Amino acid sequence: MTLEACLPPDLQGPTSKITQIAAGLSGAGVYRVEAAGGAYVLKVSAEWELAAGWRSRLQIQRLAADAGLAPRIVHVDEDRRAVLTAFVADRSFAAFYGDLRTHEAALALLGRTLRRVHELPLPPDAPAQSPREFLAAIWSGLSAGSAVPAFAREAIQRMLAEEPPTDDRALVLGHNDVNPTNLVYDGESILLLDWQTAGAAHPSYDLATISIFLRMDEAACRKLLAAHDGVPADTASAAPNTPLPARFLYSRRLAAIACGTVFLHLAQKLGHPGATGAETPETTLSLGDLYAKLQAGALNIASADGQWAFGLALLKDSLSM
Repeated sequence: MTLEACLPPDLQGPTSKITQIAAGLSGAGVYRVEAAGGAYVLKVSAEWELAAGWRSRLQIQRLAADAGLAPRIVHVDEDRRAVLTAFVADRSFAAFYGDLRTHEAALALLGRTLRRVHELPLPPDAPAQSPREFLAAIWSGLSAGSAVPAFAREAIQRMLAEEPPTDDRALVLGHNDVNPTNLVYDGESILLLDWQTAGAAHPSYDLATISIFLRMDEAACRKLLAAHDGVPADTASAAPNTPLPARFLYSRRLAAIACGTVFLHLAQKLGHPGATGAETPETTLSLGDLYAKLQAGALNIASADGQWAFGLALLKDSLSM
């Protein structure tokens, strides 16, 4: 199979250019396509992915695209399990959020966007996504193949033993991988990429995940939750002394530990030798320090060392959550 065969006939030809962007944890291939004067993104499913699961995720992606929450779907090749979407130029949500002049507007937009995701109809066959079960599966493979620092091992095992707080919120359609690389800000709205892990989930998990990657303090978390719930930011639920919901705090720990464990797993796959025995929370970078090293070019997130450091930073920060 050639990649060009996954394109519609009007985008095939000698002038079409296809360049690989990434290959994620799922094994899917992602490519930028330039053809007929336009730009697109082609995602081809991993060979091992079952057709039924792929169709279920495609249905969710269509729901999101039709609602303006994901890039427009241009073409679908069901036989090759390939989806071509419009390329959306990213104006950097992280910069929008980090600018003091637009910080409040960014928080409100993010909360409203995730509420719109959670308001999408949950397809009857949507998979139930359990981050805790996912963590257990990743941890099983990681612990069998790499030495993990004691503090990280203890954090993971403690999380797996912790029961979630009781909560009366119903499961919703969750994206389940809301990190800055999956957010595209076009100057007016936020679109989410990579719906591979979407499915039935507790609404707090999406909110908790992005709050970690954006290093939100308690005040920002309250405003994010208020925007998501449609509550004015100046009401009692967003007041400084109001405790954050127990389920949200649990989801923050779970998301930090699950994402950290994934990064350790990815580092292992790239050949990282594992812990030396000298790693402690005191000698491990915080997430803020890690971001600074990435921005300075002192660390490469695509390398085994970079992904190992990212994983440990998330696990270290989980200790204070």
